[in-house]
Amino acid sequence: MNKPLIVIFSAIALDAVGIGLIFPILPRLLEDVTHTQNIAPTIGIMTALYAVMQFIFAPVLGALSDNLGRRPVLLISLAGAAINYVVMAFAPQLWMLLLGRAIAGLSSANVSVAMAYITDISPEDKRARRFGLFNAMFGAGFIIGPVLGGLLGDYWLRLPFIAAAVLNACNLLLALFILPESHTPARQRIDLASLNPLQPLRWVFSMKGLLPIIFVFFILAATGESYGTCWALWGIDSFQWNGLWIGLSLGAFGVCQTLVQALLPGPATGLLGERWAVIVGIACACIALVAMAFANQGWIVFAIMPIFALGSIGTPAFQALASRQVDPDRQGQFQGMLMSAVSLASIIGPLAFSTFYFVFQKQWPGAVWLSVVVIYAIAVPLVFLGTRTARTTQAVSA
Repeated sequence: MNKPLIVIFSAIALDAVGIGLIFPILPRLLEDVTHTQNIAPTIGIMTALYAVMQFIFAPVLGALSDNLGRRPVLLISLAGAAINYVVMAFAPQLWMLLLGRAIAGLSSANVSVAMAYITDISPEDKRARRFGLFNAMFGAGFIIGPVLGGLLGDYWLRLPFIAAAVLNACNLLLALFILPESHTPARQRIDLASLNPLQPLRWVFSMKGLLPIIFVFFILAATGESYGTCWALWGIDSFQWNGLWIGLSLGAFGVCQTLVQALLPGPATGLLGERWAVIVGIACACIALVAMAFANQGWIVFAIMPIFALGSIGTPAFQALASRQVDPDRQGQFQGMLMSAVSLASIIGPLAFSTFYFVFQKQWPGAVWLSVVVIYAIAVPLVFLGTRTARTTQAVSA
């Protein structure tokens, strides 16, 4: 593997560690700042705000990376991430935490630039595997991050944020001194209309063969937000977990997902095809979610982690399939559009799931996972339609 890929994967892992540090202690932090225990709606608002900033700035950073180069955009966004965690480490009031999450959402829009970077330096036949490794490195960060966050948060509630700031500073230095530019900048006048976050979506809607695939990404992103929004709350309400146990549960999922993403997407796609790889993944996720909904002991959650992680085996195949639908000069814009679609789902998901959780929190906290199963079911017909349409499009272009 070449050095730029190693740097990008390392940066993504460090970024995931920084994000994972926060999850185990966010509920207690909000209780400390707001002086109330009814924090599910507040978590939903914070998560949605993060996604709003991603939605607005992902196409901006993607377009800027096409025009100015990937490297400067990555460096600026990494610096913003470090600043965000410093703000959150010392925030005494809720509005400052919200400001920190807004900065974090802006900075996290660099994922679209990182994906474009990988596309720049990867031949088509290696993209699926490298996208899988990209996701695996993110999962690897979640092995360390939540466990470390739980440990540090039980010692001092603000300490995980300081650790996240240090990690992101290391991330910035790594990119500054090692990462080369991967794309020849266009150096053209930027079309301001292209910076409209809805503009990339209008572009996609004109590509009918791509629409079902984008809708699948939209649904998968929306369901994925349920975990970040409700996992810690559910662990506390259902099993009385402290920060360490919440971190261990997320770390266990990170181990399983890393193994799945590193080893199985290629063989699964080769054996099942894109269509059935995604269907099998959805089925595995639904089985695990039903078990979680009815779990009355914490060990059950750890027992079903391998099945839960299999839910992601089809995602890299979809990413590779989507990336082949546009020419190389527009990969940054396309990846920015894809992140915008995912971020749009991530705005709706946290608000909906946090509201649902708040309604059923006292009667049945696990009910929220059944709502995720229902939404997954909507994706199934779109998977069949999307893979059929994509194959037709490829056949016509050939």
